[in-house]
Amino acid sequence: MSLLAVGLSHRTAPLAVLERAAVGADDLPKLLDELLGRENVAEALLLSTCNRVEVYAVVDSFHGGLADVSAVLARHGGWDVDDLAGHLVVHYEGSAVEHLFLVASGMDSMVVGEAQILGQLRAAYATARELGTAGRVLHGLAQQALRVGKRAHAETGIDAAGASVVSEALADGALALGGLRGRRALIVGAGSLAALTAAELRRSGIAEIVIANRTAATANRLAGTVAAAGTPARAVGVDAVPAELRTADIVITCTGALDTVVTASMVAAVPRPLVICDLALPRDVEPAVRELPGVTLVDLESLAVRLRGAEAGTTVEAARTLVAAEVRRYLGLQRSAGVAPTVTALRRHASEVIDAELLRLGARLPGLPIEVRAELSRTVHRVVDTLLHTPTVRVKQLAEGPAGSSYAEALRELFALDPQPGVALNAAAAAGRAP
Repeated sequence: MSLLAVGLSHRTAPLAVLERAAVGADDLPKLLDELLGRENVAEALLLSTCNRVEVYAVVDSFHGGLADVSAVLARHGGWDVDDLAGHLVVHYEGSAVEHLFLVASGMDSMVVGEAQILGQLRAAYATARELGTAGRVLHGLAQQALRVGKRAHAETGIDAAGASVVSEALADGALALGGLRGRRALIVGAGSLAALTAAELRRSGIAEIVIANRTAATANRLAGTVAAAGTPARAVGVDAVPAELRTADIVITCTGALDTVVTASMVAAVPRPLVICDLALPRDVEPAVRELPGVTLVDLESLAVRLRGAEAGTTVEAARTLVAAEVRRYLGLQRSAGVAPTVTALRRHASEVIDAELLRLGARLPGLPIEVRAELSRTVHRVVDTLLHTPTVRVKQLAEGPAGSSYAEALRELFALDPQPGVALNAAAAAGRAP
């Protein structure tokens, strides 16, 4: 069994492709079930955010696993596998571990250092765990990735390299409007991204926030939170969006809708300059809005162009160094744990040899006193344990290195050992959960 990561991100695919690949909450259980139904996939976790759709899977083989995961992603997006292949990024074994740790640390995000990915990864892991598609390997890996992400944010100052997609979008909006203080904002959506947007707007000195959402209770709850923090806020239904556009200075859309929420005809009826920040995937705002006079459209595509390569020096390097060390540690523990079944098999083999020889001795010397037999048994076991101690400890240490598996293989060949199948994988997964 091996670890495979397959997916698309803002680094490999344009927004139009990411839109089609995006996996909503309703589709997630179906896709995870479909992945687990594939011949070569034993475990699966699916991470879908505003700038990535990635599958982390435990597979029987690289080529079989890649074909299975690619086929599921292609079917979901309505592509032929060959059409999707040019946009896929693929990582295997140690590279897959490194990629997930970088993702969890915010190092692979559109805004380097953003912390929201930790919550998104935690939610993806919780879903896979709840649905039973994450087994022992992905349990250990996901938990370790979350710990690495927390360490990177807590110890390197990577958060300062870039707050979030929301803050960057609002920065562009503020630039277009000459500042947000005293302005009126309309947020379409009421989820976690909308809550983050509202918090950012409050800090910018916005005069009023209107929350538009399909579910009234959710919109009212967010509006109540905003108002309690000291910024006037009210909730409306999505049917009120066209009317609210007329009085808004800035609009931020972040729904989970599959269809367009803000159309060009709605915006064309607005008799004033307007900034619209579309943070949804699939997008909430009709692309034709960009061509309307007096309208500034900020979306994930324009943000990706502006932010490309905008990493922030020393904190980024510190985070990369931390992640590299954590990857080496994880893989070392995994290799060390992987040799444990071979060591167990060696000790079992030695014990079987001792028992057979003691039986033979008993048959040749039937009159040997019981206390002498017991002392002989203890002595022989002590001798064998002493002889095996150094090589078994040493092979575990050597196994932590890049060539670790070769030492276990040598032991198996020399002593004709047959470790219990499946033990190595479970031991390796347990090693990944080491604190």
